[in-house]
Amino acid sequence: MSDTPKGAILQRDKKTYAIVPRTPVGLVTPEVLEAIARAARKYDVPIMKITSGQRIAMVGLEEDKVDMVWDDLKMDVGPAVGLCVHYVQACPGTEVCSLGVRDSLGFGLELEEMLVGYEMPAKLKIGVSGCPMCCAESFVRDVGLIGKKKGWTVVVGGNASGRPRIADVLAKDLDREEARGVIKRFVDYYRDNSGKRQRSARFVEKVGIDAIREAVLG
Repeated sequence: MSDTPKGAILQRDKKTYAIVPRTPVGLVTPEVLEAIARAARKYDVPIMKITSGQRIAMVGLEEDKVDMVWDDLKMDVGPAVGLCVHYVQACPGTEVCSLGVRDSLGFGLELEEMLVGYEMPAKLKIGVSGCPMCCAESFVRDVGLIGKKKGWTVVVGGNASGRPRIADVLAKDLDREEARGVIKRFVDYYRDNSGKRQRSARFVEKVGIDAIREAVLG
């Protein structure tokens, strides 16, 4: 067996692969959807699945077709298995939602550009919600943001699977620049002090949110 093809995830049958094109904060254009649809028809992709990370997985590709699909798509890989920041998901926020109080899409795109692919001890996922309804599942993400009238609340150490955990509040009432700085400092602190493959939920449990606040916020 050759090395795993670019951006490919071996499936249960040990023969076929899935790929996940990168769609930052779940935003797509007609051109992106058309490219995915063309490739799916051309290479007879058997399963197309919208993921929890607001991306479209193309599942069931033969190994020799993976690189050809990427060549046709002309899209970046959406990290799905590596030890890095995988994705930022975001709700519509003030862009279109009547309940939105903060610009979750705009802020999510900033964080996506800043952090996706950033090497970490374990996979890390980010959720950005533009109001306290928390539609981007911020409290069960490694890093979460919740938009409120007084500013952004940053929460850390959430987890949705395996051993579920509700994230702890790290800081609140932050403007966008302050929240971005707090997130970057937490991510770096976690990266530099966690054991390999230790998810943020277990790291926050071990270290304690008070100690993390002291280290990150001073």
